[in-house]
Amino acid sequence: MTKKGKPRSYSLRRPLSWAVGLTALWAFSTWIALEGFRIAALWPPVLALLCIVLTRRVLVSLFLGALGGALMIEEGRLGEALWSLPFRYLLPALESPWKWGALLFTLALGGFAALLEAGGGLRGLFERFMQDRKDARKRLQFSAMGLGLVCFFDGLANSILVGRVSRSLADACRVSRAKLAYIVDSTSSAVACIAFISTWIATQLSLIEEGLQAVGESDRFHPYAVFFASIPLNFYVLFTLLLLGLSVAMDWNPGPMRRFEERARAAKTPPDNGKRLLDASAAPLRTALVPLGILVGGIMVLFYLREARPLWPVTVEKAALSFSSADGPYILLAGSAAAIAAAVALYPRGRGTPPVLPAFIGGVRSLVLPLTVLLFAWMLAGVIAEAGAAQVLGDLLGGNLSPGLLPLAVFLLGALVSFTTGTSWGTMGLLMPLAVPLVFLLGEPPEQAFLLSAVVAAVFSGAVFGDHCSPFSDTTLVASATCGLRPIDHVRTQLPYALTAAAAAAVFGFLPAGTGFLPAYGALLLGGAALAALVTLATMGARR
Repeated sequence: MTKKGKPRSYSLRRPLSWAVGLTALWAFSTWIALEGFRIAALWPPVLALLCIVLTRRVLVSLFLGALGGALMIEEGRLGEALWSLPFRYLLPALESPWKWGALLFTLALGGFAALLEAGGGLRGLFERFMQDRKDARKRLQFSAMGLGLVCFFDGLANSILVGRVSRSLADACRVSRAKLAYIVDSTSSAVACIAFISTWIATQLSLIEEGLQAVGESDRFHPYAVFFASIPLNFYVLFTLLLLGLSVAMDWNPGPMRRFEERARAAKTPPDNGKRLLDASAAPLRTALVPLGILVGGIMVLFYLREARPLWPVTVEKAALSFSSADGPYILLAGSAAAIAAAVALYPRGRGTPPVLPAFIGGVRSLVLPLTVLLFAWMLAGVIAEAGAAQVLGDLLGGNLSPGLLPLAVFLLGALVSFTTGTSWGTMGLLMPLAVPLVFLLGEPPEQAFLLSAVVAAVFSGAVFGDHCSPFSDTTLVASATCGLRPIDHVRTQLPYALTAAAAAAVFGFLPAGTGFLPAYGALLLGGAALAALVTLATMGARR
């Protein structure tokens, strides 16, 4: 009933729109299946991408892409298509320990991150960063950046933690909230993407394995080894972190950021150079450092003890190879369980902190939606593999794209998809099942190992680009909210930095490294030198 006592009227526009859309989806998927178009194999990822761009609803789009592909494979038989989605394409994926391990490990780290935040140990760590520095403005910025690097275990939790801790200090130190939001956002997904222990890693490993299984190469290449090899080739992520350090050190504020910084410096509130800058909620450092140390060190030690033979002497090569253990999911879970136990044992009580159990459950609950996206991405990946999309795409690109340009093409496509959709995990779930098989279709055996690492890095880089600066990204919205800034202002001020890092990644990273002109570290040095020169010249020009 409405306020006037009249019956509430319901619009039929939305259900009718869905009915018409689903009917059109069924009709078109059936038609392309019956016509036998070879290019129809690309229909599932194309449909998912179109739906993401048009609706910006990742879950619905991934499901519609999978449904459209299943209808095509089943030649329009709706009942069989609906049955095949969970039982033929999703449940078999969960048989892999890496898949269910990804789910459990991600949920565990979500609760772990919530315990560290609620306990206040990270505030104490931030206080330590703020000590013994003369320049209050740079002190605040470098402290926020340092804390962001320490909170490597989750991108979204990173944005929340660093933003909450440092927001109250930004005005006092005359740092604009726009600059603070850029710092917070740049150390969230970028750090989590290359951290070998994070809520991202299990998902990344499972997607790599999914692509390798699609071409029967899972015995030849191990997901963890591929991930480690991709880190020096993850050019956008590494250049983003480098550019962040340069911008803070040299006070580089391009485009709209300059106006925000000038306004903050002209504020009447003086910097607080002598008073205690953090409130009483800061807890002893051990409440954060000990659980973090157990998480990182415990997992590394468990991997080494499980795989390295003989245990002594300890070498870098044996330590690196130990991460290829088939028991990786069990080790990750054991290490996270030990870290959670330490966080609970050291959790401060009686200091106004919330109870342990509600804090932990809240952190777990915050990752349910991203993991649902992951499940739908696995289902779509199964449909893509069944349809043979990678083979068709490889045939289309085979005569027009050399293997050396594949990493650059994947990065540019990933950056476009992630920016227009705002989802990093959705982008990885969409592109990884397509990009990994292309390596083995376009590349010759001698170059496949390097090309695989470069393409995987390109998928990650492209996914992080949109997560970093898209107006639809959850980390973009969370970073702006926790720093007290309008999302549109955050996007406007961050885009120049993101586009600069993306251009450097494309021109000085994926292009020369992919074509073999430079090794990975040579490309990193070239891109780093170019960014340093750009920031130096721009800063000198602005001071004149």
